[in-house]
Amino acid sequence: MPGQHLPADHGRGDANTIGGYAAVHGRPAAFEGTDGLSYSVEIVTSPTGDSERPWGAYLLFVRWARIGAASPSGHLETDFLAEADTEEDARAIVGALSLAEVRGALHAAIAAEAGSTPTRRWWDAMRDENGGDEPDAAE
Repeated sequence: MPGQHLPADHGRGDANTIGGYAAVHGRPAAFEGTDGLSYSVEIVTSPTGDSERPWGAYLLFVRWARIGAASPSGHLETDFLAEADTEEDARAIVGALSLAEVRGALHAAIAAEAGSTPTRRWWDAMRDENGGDEPDAAE
């Protein structure tokens, strides 16, 4: 199905949270990762196996191909970010995360996947004459 642009309906939630963004805009939020690739994000629920808190929720980040952006090229996911008595409660807890918190979770997942592989984009590294992460203290 071709993409469609729907006007934002700010009466459906707080667009500054991941759950509210999806409700307001009618689509998942998307971020650029520290690896320079595009990711969209969904809240996923799953049984935890714990009878005290049987439902968990986590974030699933779909990585999009650099060429042919309509093609997913992989995914990353967080551990459970919430556990609750009901699926709806677990989803609501994760849905209340701010977009900044979700972006931070994406960047952490990229770093964990990369291990010791640098995740800085080449143009960011080129800006730093010293080749390090911090500016020169003498500046």
